[in-house]
Amino acid sequence: MDMVSHPGQQSAAPTPVQQQAAGKGPAKKSKLYKGEGLRILNVVLLILVALIIGLIALYVALSNNSGETKYVDKTKFQAIFLNGGQVYFGKVHAMNEKYITLDNIYYLRVNQQVQPNQSTASTANQDVSLAKLGCELHGPTDVMVINREQVLFWENLKASGQVTKAITAYVKANPQGQSCDTASGTGTGTGSSTGTGTTTTPTVTK
Repeated sequence: MDMVSHPGQQSAAPTPVQQQAAGKGPAKKSKLYKGEGLRILNVVLLILVALIIGLIALYVALSNNSGETKYVDKTKFQAIFLNGGQVYFGKVHAMNEKYITLDNIYYLRVNQQVQPNQSTASTANQDVSLAKLGCELHGPTDVMVINREQVLFWENLKASGQVTKAITAYVKANPQGQSCDTASGTGTGTGSSTGTGTTTTPTVTK
């Protein structure tokens, strides 16, 4: 059989199978590129959504705190008044809509007589001393996280106030920090006083 093509002779027409294969090539590549483009687009959209959510959360957190935290004077002590009547003094370390973190904590302790004089048993005549948190029976650390729902109000304390003066005197008298080995004693209302397992602190006149 003569397989040599002659000039002017037409080449054989492609078979249907060849036409189908030639038609599928570009279409398959187009679908592949389209699929990869959609995956890249989805990843970019997910990253953008995550960034937007993070920015919104940061804005909400800052907007909730900026109005109040700007009033915290870092150079002064703060007083936190709770619903149950307890008051804690210290340094506000953090504050948001859920909690207040307080450190370097002190609180007031009322030293009552075993047999109080009925004529002078009023609150005004009670011996009130300032206790440093840390030597209590349960041994707390000097950091307290306070639920905002329990807080009535808080305020900065003046350096000239009795509480700040008492804290300053305590720090000077205990340069090595708090020691829980101090012997227990009873305050008289005119000098220093201690409670069971607590370090000596100056008495605050109430």
